Amino acid sequence: MASRIRIVGTSGSGKSVLADRVSAHTGLPRLELDAVFWDEGWRMRDLDQARDRVRAFVRDHPQGWVADGNWTSRLGDILDPGTPGGADTVVWLDLPRRRVMRQVVGRTLRRVVRREELWHGNRERAANLLRWHPEKNIVRWAWTNHHVVREGMLERIAAGERIVRLRDRSEIDRWVASLPPRRA
Repeated sequence: MASRIRIVGTSGSGKSVLADRVSAHTGLPRLELDAVFWDEGWRMRDLDQARDRVRAFVRDHPQGWVADGNWTSRLGDILDPGTPGGADTVVWLDLPRRRVMRQVVGRTLRRVVRREELWHGNRERAANLLRWHPEKNIVRWAWTNHHVVREGMLERIAAGERIVRLRDRSEIDRWVASLPPRRA
């Protein structure tokens, strides 16, 4: 049974939406890695401080958790399967690029128009949509990193890692339904 679930995928693939669904369905607490690694003013949180927050969350929730976000280079192996308290299930949202782009563009425009607060007072800015550099433009980031994430995950699968690969909404719905529901 999955009780420590890590959800990964390219930006805009639906990691946060799926993590919310899994948390609501199972009752597992959720850790949003974007909220851990981003600080006020779109500054990166101190790496040691961020890692300490992740370790504390895992320690405080031995019954299980769901974490969404990639952040692999900053996390190290903290949430990796096989490490103490690490994930027992890694879920990869491998949606087609066209679907991801539709989702990330829609989400970004909604956030800009509604001035939605993300983490620690941060909001997406309309001006960033005009920037060419992917690190400043989430839409370009999703476009340029889609194949990078896919290649990395396929390498992990080829190396023998057990990864739940979900490629469309029906697979996602079936997987969520297969999880044990929250106890009353």
